[in-house]
Amino acid sequence: MNNDPVVAVAAAGLLVLAGIYWCPEFPLTTGNEPISPGEEALNENHRERPWYRQAAEVIPRHVYLKFVGTTTFISIFFVAYFYLLKDPAYPVTVMPRIWLDHLIGFQPLSLPFYLSLWFYVSLPPALLATRRELVDYAMSIAGTCLAGLIIFYFWPTAVPVAHIDWALYPDVDFLKHMDASGNACPSLHVATAVFSGIWLHYLLRRFGAPLWIILCNWIWCAGILYSTLALRQHVAVDVLAGLVLGVLAAYLSLRKPRSRDVFY
Repeated sequence: MNNDPVVAVAAAGLLVLAGIYWCPEFPLTTGNEPISPGEEALNENHRERPWYRQAAEVIPRHVYLKFVGTTTFISIFFVAYFYLLKDPAYPVTVMPRIWLDHLIGFQPLSLPFYLSLWFYVSLPPALLATRRELVDYAMSIAGTCLAGLIIFYFWPTAVPVAHIDWALYPDVDFLKHMDASGNACPSLHVATAVFSGIWLHYLLRRFGAPLWIILCNWIWCAGILYSTLALRQHVAVDVLAGLVLGVLAAYLSLRKPRSRDVFY
């Protein structure tokens, strides 16, 4: 198998991360460095401000870095994902169905939840305040996806054939043509959704968001997970493996001690 595309994608990803880290136009801040007057004001007043105002103040910070970084990361991920999807190194293993797969019926109306992942995963970095935190987050989510891609390389998998006439569901049929049944286990759709959900929970609590907002976050995350089964993109074993990967990666990424000025 020609590994040139894999090497190119890996090199591009490393160059992007290195550029963000060392480029003098994007100096990083740490918890030991003096903070700006704007950050100091946020530190002093954040408890008195409504949670949505705190979020609104953070979102515009480093907006170009957030936009370019998120877009570049998703683009590189898709190149690697589709390359492994079309050219696996080893024979493909078909994942088994279990009782949960038979319990959840095909639901084409869950497609919006499935597609919303790409907006959902952009929310945690949008709510981060400093370049240092953005780089740390990027490294964590990149490591999560890299772990899944390595598994796909050494153990390619696919979901069982669903006996459904996809022509009756044009929107889902388009998805099936774009994203075939391979690269099934672990589900990176699930892993990245859970990773993002845990980080959003953490950030929303930091802002002091009300319970109903936190519950909405988890309902959205659960809807994405459900859609992977309801659209027959994954089976329950894939979802469980993705859930484990996402929880483990989020736990490891949030273990790092953080000072308040990293966020405010």
